[in-house]
Amino acid sequence: MGVVIGVVNQKGGVGKTTTAVNIAAGLAASGKKILLVDFDPQGNSTTGFGVKKKTLEYTTYDVVTGKCRPQDAIIETNYKNVWIMPANPKLSEAEPFLTNVDQKNLQLRKAILQVRDDYNIVIIDSLPSLGVLAVNTLTACDTIIVPMVCEHFAREGLAQLMYTIKTVKQKYNRDLTIMGIVFTMVDKRLLSGSEIKNDIKGAFDKKAIFKTEIPRNVKISEAQSHGEPVIFYDKGSKGSESYLKLSKEILAKIREMEKINGKKN
Repeated sequence: MGVVIGVVNQKGGVGKTTTAVNIAAGLAASGKKILLVDFDPQGNSTTGFGVKKKTLEYTTYDVVTGKCRPQDAIIETNYKNVWIMPANPKLSEAEPFLTNVDQKNLQLRKAILQVRDDYNIVIIDSLPSLGVLAVNTLTACDTIIVPMVCEHFAREGLAQLMYTIKTVKQKYNRDLTIMGIVFTMVDKRLLSGSEIKNDIKGAFDKKAIFKTEIPRNVKISEAQSHGEPVIFYDKGSKGSESYLKLSKEILAKIREMEKINGKKN
């Protein structure tokens, strides 16, 4: 059974989608079969793999509203070992639709359960909010990765996210864990960023913070504009090297999770 990882932060502009796209690519490059679920109405993970949103027959909107099977919405990308369940702006209409549905917070979980055995890892790129769609993501995941920039408002948002995670664990998904916080768009020249980073590290167990940090790197932005993960756009760039390193760290954490779950069983 494939592990389901959510890439989550209710604050926008923290490199959430960039992280989802590039860890999907990095994990696929290691030989893992990856499904990337685009659960953000902006559909940036979809375009991040060069998929044109106007050509889509089915999307995550159709899946969570019961208009198609999850298998029908999944398409193969141009990159080895990566499949995607794409999204477009129509997904924004799912939020009001689901408010009138029984088990409204479980619809994505039900869909993922139908396909997770076909992949080694499922990655969900969640929208930056704490509404019904975001709760669906947290309910569907085994574990989450939290991309974070070292800014004051991002630190405040982290506390709110932790509260939401606690609530979801109590009501819908008691086994949900935090794989780790990953610092993105890191500029080591900024003293304020270092101070905030140290505060966060002091508030969490060191295992909850990824050792790998993602630097500000122009190649990451260039890759996005070309509809490619940075590891394929410029493998020798600092951005690429960082995401490949992060992917290896994620694999190590997955192995640790599997050992713990094996002991429980």
